[in-house]
Amino acid sequence: MTKPDVRNRQLHAKNFSLPGMDDFDIAVVGAGLAGLVAACEAADRGRRVVVLEQEGRQSLGGQAFWSLGGLFLVDTPEQRRLGIRDDHALAWADWQATAGFDRPEDHWPRRWAEAYVAFAAAEKRNWLRQMGLKLFPIVGWAERGNGDGTQGNSVPRFHITWGTGPGVLEPFLSRAAAHEASGRIAFRFRHRVDALVLADGVITGVSGAVLTDSASAATAWSRVRRSSRAAVTAPPIEPSTAVARKCRRKRSSTITRPTRAIAS
Repeated sequence: MTKPDVRNRQLHAKNFSLPGMDDFDIAVVGAGLAGLVAACEAADRGRRVVVLEQEGRQSLGGQAFWSLGGLFLVDTPEQRRLGIRDDHALAWADWQATAGFDRPEDHWPRRWAEAYVAFAAAEKRNWLRQMGLKLFPIVGWAERGNGDGTQGNSVPRFHITWGTGPGVLEPFLSRAAAHEASGRIAFRFRHRVDALVLADGVITGVSGAVLTDSASAATAWSRVRRSSRAAVTAPPIEPSTAVARKCRRKRSSTITRPTRAIAS
């Protein structure tokens, strides 16, 4: 299967009928931790990114905010200090035994897993430390293996972040805010994505609806309140659609690193 070349495509979200939605290179669905990381990494490389999120701004970071802040890391100083012997080969063997990649459709999940385990065993720790993230000196044993190498982590790999979930989010919230100020990232809150738009086997956009804004609600939304799922218009209208169009034939570099979803 040949991976389609989409380097010279841009997102055109004209059907959302909101100012500033045209001429984005990349659309990120969801402003949780994985979405923030993907948006920041793309913006660092000069791409213009729109992030579509069904919640309000107060929910930036999503469920990662409530997490313990555990990170999957391999062969770290924290492990070695505790006498834990780990390496890339062992971590990849544990991952494969647990995942059970045994179907044709597992090709891309396996490729992602290979890249992620290699990342966790190499640059991930230093990449996070350069952003100011610090680790608790005790390594936990989440998803502990059953002892025979058939599933789970055969050694402790659960590294806790100082500050737990909010501590993991802070560097990416800061980076996203800087990119938003410069115009590289645009957030569209209360925008719910319901489906991907396909054209000739290529994902060219997304479709969804704009939800009621918290400013018009009786009670302001917060992280601990359930937000409304009511659309702005009633009765329902045709889904808003983001469609792709070709931009100028200018060669641009591709993003080769895997998306860094790092919260356990």
